[in-house]
Amino acid sequence: TARVRPGDLIISKTVDSAGFDFQGIRRTKTHGNPLTGPFYIDGAEPGDALVARLRKIALNRATGYTGYQVGVANLPPGLTAEKPRRDAVIPGYDYLLPWAIDVGRGTVRLAEPGVSKLREFRAQPMLGCIGVAPEGDYSPRSGPAGSWGGNLDYNLIREGTVVFLPVFHRGGLLFFGDGHAAQGDGEAVGSGVETSLDVEIEVGLRKNWNLTGPRAETAGEIISIGGKPEATLNQSIEIATRDMLRWLVEDYGFPPREAHLLIGVQARYDVLTLGGSVALRIPKSALGAR
Repeated sequence: TARVRPGDLIISKTVDSAGFDFQGIRRTKTHGNPLTGPFYIDGAEPGDALVARLRKIALNRATGYTGYQVGVANLPPGLTAEKPRRDAVIPGYDYLLPWAIDVGRGTVRLAEPGVSKLREFRAQPMLGCIGVAPEGDYSPRSGPAGSWGGNLDYNLIREGTVVFLPVFHRGGLLFFGDGHAAQGDGEAVGSGVETSLDVEIEVGLRKNWNLTGPRAETAGEIISIGGKPEATLNQSIEIATRDMLRWLVEDYGFPPREAHLLIGVQARYDVLTLGGSVALRIPKSALGAR
């Protein structure tokens, strides 16, 4: 465990979801989102909020990979995807496709012969995982997400965004990883373009800001994130909406009815993973002065 103080800048290189670093060397014995951390933040106590300012989330290698088929059951004939050849990306794996990343140009493209329609896309590097130690003695794997953050797979967790996380244990114990070069809403094929990343996070604290789950802020929006292990999409929508109501009333001074109506006319909901977490975004232009 590394110790940092509020205001410190964490500078790191993450491995990808299978444990490979920026040189393509496997650095972990296990796959499945190995993470960087935990970082103990001096002064963080239960009931505080950890502030993670994502100062740099940047590409650092020329390769990535994705799954090959959307996670939708009972696809009709003619709509299933051809399975990749075994060992196409990682020895022993038969469900991954290789992608080429142009770090200088900031683009990604499928690195398979015979591609006819799929074009090159702009990269949008993001962290799939960011979180703290969960409440109680629960020790999750890096697959689920919940009130502690975790495997959010939200494509707005990228450079310039500020993430707010509830502190459940002394020091908070921040962790992050699971870099994606690009990812659509829902992480529909079970992955983004998985890759390693250069990461710089400035840590801070907001004392006595007792959050019930992750929040985020971009230059133009505030965001409540709802979800928990095994939650349905509807349950995640309810969690995010309740939290946004609380945020608008407690921090922005909205009367409850006006907070309801603001959500009714301005909210944008993002599906983070199919059947998983949900984010609710409100434009800052609708908030007025605090």
